[in-house]
Amino acid sequence: MHTHHEVNFTTEVEGLAEARAPEVVRLRDDETHEITIEPVRKRIGDAEVRMLGYNGSIPGPTLHVDQGSEVTIEATNLGDVDATLHWHGLRLENRFDGVPEETQAPIPHGGTFIYRLRFPDPGFYWYHPHIREDFAQEMGLYAGIIVEPSEPDYWPPADRQLAITLDDILIEDGQIAPFERSGPTFTAMGRFGNVMLIHGETDYRAEAKVGEVVRLHLVDTANTRIFNFGISGARMKLVGGDSGRVEREEFIDEVLLSPSERVIVDVLFDQPGEAVLENRTPDHTYELGRTTVSGEAAGEAAAAFNELRVDPELSAERERIQADIERQPDKTLAFVSQMPILYGSETEEASRYVCPMHPEVTASEQATCPKCGMKLVAADKVAGAGEGADERHGQGHEHGNGDAHPHDHADGLEWEDLMPEINRQTNTSNMIWQLVDRETDAENHEITWAFRVGDRVKIRLANEMDQEHPMHHPFHIHGAGRFLVLSRDGEPEGNLVWKDTVLLRAGQTIDILLDVSNPGLWMAHCHIAEHTESGMMFSFDVAPAADPS
Repeated sequence: MHTHHEVNFTTEVEGLAEARAPEVVRLRDDETHEITIEPVRKRIGDAEVRMLGYNGSIPGPTLHVDQGSEVTIEATNLGDVDATLHWHGLRLENRFDGVPEETQAPIPHGGTFIYRLRFPDPGFYWYHPHIREDFAQEMGLYAGIIVEPSEPDYWPPADRQLAITLDDILIEDGQIAPFERSGPTFTAMGRFGNVMLIHGETDYRAEAKVGEVVRLHLVDTANTRIFNFGISGARMKLVGGDSGRVEREEFIDEVLLSPSERVIVDVLFDQPGEAVLENRTPDHTYELGRTTVSGEAAGEAAAAFNELRVDPELSAERERIQADIERQPDKTLAFVSQMPILYGSETEEASRYVCPMHPEVTASEQATCPKCGMKLVAADKVAGAGEGADERHGQGHEHGNGDAHPHDHADGLEWEDLMPEINRQTNTSNMIWQLVDRETDAENHEITWAFRVGDRVKIRLANEMDQEHPMHHPFHIHGAGRFLVLSRDGEPEGNLVWKDTVLLRAGQTIDILLDVSNPGLWMAHCHIAEHTESGMMFSFDVAPAADPS
């Protein structure tokens, strides 16, 4: 199920082309496009680093296609590791899903693989590697796909649209922090960056006109970081999510994205000056970029901005799922962990116990941290936990709220790496992540679920607090179908949208309804790259629909 691949660790930039600005490639039905994975050199702050790009840019080219079309992608690998391209969120033919050893052989250096992609659903999707994601995504291999709806008024009016990637990267001593050849590190929390990147840039700049409505297609491409995206100096309206429009459009101040999730927001720049794009966490506000607003737009889209539309198809789905909300789940998937690096070798009673994530929480006996749910451990095991926060809050990014109280994790989210020294030391031997089928107790790749096209499967996702490291997980299901969130901790979902990834907070239980529409062998996994690469995944079979005769 999980194979290690050779990784080229050179940091040499001499002779490499400088990373280009990403372009938008408009593809029509039955057209062919070539994508090449290749090393590039890129300046990030004061550092000039070796990275990987699709067609020489970071992010790679945004593919702009039509709903219902089919295109061919010829992918050539000139990169530093065996490759596949996973077309995240697309309900496509299984053999083109990009899962190594399962749906295709890895593309070796110098090799080419031809993908045939179908786009049955409007919305925003993205593509990325599925081999050593912890390495290859961090190095710059990610890009968006805008699927233009066939229905002309599917979206509200907008003057133009942009695809935007949200990311971070870990730079140390003028280089991207090193990787292990044998497999992932930072497997406890995932690899947090210390530099924010918006569409590949540390200092994103754009222009808009007063009264212009710009549709932003946003995707979180980070290994582990959550983004809470907002814009000061402009108005935002939520119109879509992972796979198409939301049930009810709504005005919002900010929107939360976990790794691989997408949102589509319409932004009305209604005043001149500078609008600031921000990542707003409970303790800090990071400036991601600025849009200079001047001149004046025609205003047709602005006139429609205040209308909040309702999607009749999702309203009909809300009626359909009432019975599903009430019934028992068909499957229950638990998210659990073992952390031998901290809990595996207790030999004697300690005089003082401390929380690895909140060192201010101490006790004279082993208990549970009231802030994050982790078990307290002997104090001498957690030297360095909670330290280094200033270094992690981003290079070259001003942030406010300097006097904010330390975040107590009451929201079940880990916004920063609160134990960086321990996290750096974790790997697949001393930090064990598991998805567990509660019906059979099968773990990770031993899970043997089987469905049939046409099934609507209720799956309960339970992120249990009784584990050695409770934390959030963005759970992703490949293109077997798409799902609706039915309820969170028993509360029915207020605004439906078709999804392929859902953020499960620590201690949270979420019920989803998977609409199975595609035969084949499909993967499901946590989309924190280091969790995926450490084995927090399984694959399930979908049989063709039953013969009606």
